[in-house]
Amino acid sequence: MTIRLGQGAIGEELFSERVIALRVQQLGEQLSSEYEGRLPLFIGILNAAAPFLADLTRAVTIPCEYDWIAVSKASGSDGLRIEKDTVAAIEGRHVVLIDDVVDTGVTLRYVVGTLRARLPASLAVCTLLDRPGRRVADIEIMYRAFDVTDTYVVGYGLDDRGRYRELPALHARGSRR
Repeated sequence: MTIRLGQGAIGEELFSERVIALRVQQLGEQLSSEYEGRLPLFIGILNAAAPFLADLTRAVTIPCEYDWIAVSKASGSDGLRIEKDTVAAIEGRHVVLIDDVVDTGVTLRYVVGTLRARLPASLAVCTLLDRPGRRVADIEIMYRAFDVTDTYVVGYGLDDRGRYRELPALHARGSRR
């Protein structure tokens, strides 16, 4: 089904609101079981991971905390930099890094390296969408909601130039234009 919002058309629905909710609930149960007796710290990568992190932490049935980190390209450089850092100290903590889409893995590798240097007790990656066919960086993904192809996806926090984040489902979107 294709829906229209304003002047643009959103493509085919890839994962409905219901399917996403069910998968997030399953991940919440899995994380609750695996982190039982610990106080995991979930760190979301802003901005697109916000709905996923919010829903996931509500699906977890054990005590947990969450925080945020934002990454951007360094001005005039090919490098990355932390734009907004975590508030919580992570040394000795069990950290679950929450991402929206793992594509090439380059940004995620940078964030994982940054967080590992802070000596967490453990560090696992959880992503809403994984595109293993585009991976160039060697990165381990412990938890994933869905695998996707090279399709550009919007909705549930993912955007196209700031638009469509508010959609409750995930939709294919043509090119980035």
